[in-house]
Amino acid sequence: MTGAPLTAQRISDINTGFKTSFRGGFAGVTPQWAEVATRVPSNARTEKYSWLGAWPRIREWLGDRVVNELMGHEYSITNKRFEGTVKVNGDDMRDDQLGIYGPMFEEQGRATAAFPDELVFAMLAAGAATKCYDGQYFFDTDHPVAGGTASNHGGGAGPAWFLLDTSRALKPLIFQDREAFDFVALDNPNDPTVFFKNEFVYGTTGRCNAGYGFWQMAYMSKQDLNPAGYKAARSAMGGLKDDTGRPLGIRGTLLVHGPSLEGDALQTLVAETNAGGGKNIWAGTAKPLLVPWLD
Repeated sequence: MTGAPLTAQRISDINTGFKTSFRGGFAGVTPQWAEVATRVPSNARTEKYSWLGAWPRIREWLGDRVVNELMGHEYSITNKRFEGTVKVNGDDMRDDQLGIYGPMFEEQGRATAAFPDELVFAMLAAGAATKCYDGQYFFDTDHPVAGGTASNHGGGAGPAWFLLDTSRALKPLIFQDREAFDFVALDNPNDPTVFFKNEFVYGTTGRCNAGYGFWQMAYMSKQDLNPAGYKAARSAMGGLKDDTGRPLGIRGTLLVHGPSLEGDALQTLVAETNAGGGKNIWAGTAKPLLVPWLD
């Protein structure tokens, strides 16, 4: 086919085709981030979570009400802008050589749909070196509690695995959503990139970020993922108390791990028998979640 003028209608049709391919990429992604993080809609550049650290409780009403102070700590999450951009040669558009671009835009859509997973699970993996609301690392051995300290870090030197309590209204992590990713185009013939470079530019952009909720609802270990290590994690989480000494009732419901620990996770939580052939008492006590972003 000889070169053809790029009319406004033809450019619009091409844009629609690219956008359709982009949206098609979403269909192949099953997001996992919602398993570990609560989505919090954002209406500002930065959101403050000053109430983190205060665990509401119910008591017998004797005398005046006792007001629980929810402004416990200064913790905030600032939204970041993210983008993905590709360019299309103008001659390919004029010569109708666009078939090669469909898979590229579909892959860009897939990457966009998977991005919240990358963001949230990267935050989880960085928890031993990133601070949360109490000024300590999210996974640490000396979180201040009632004049003492408490730990949600099991130590070790192997691949990390995480036991989480995801049964509460606020999950251990936060996905802060400010501006949904959208498909945008720089395809006006008078745009500088088109005029000077003969390139049409397409991309996606959005604003969001991830952060931490209650550290008490997450436990990280690099010990062997076996019944002994799993038991230690459950015991540590179950023994956590608030600043008044009241048990928090934390229980591990989700075991998050990377591909290298898949067999160990299945043996610990799914197999009916243990390594010695006896009954596996831990089977079904938590759900294993294989996350490819963690290895």
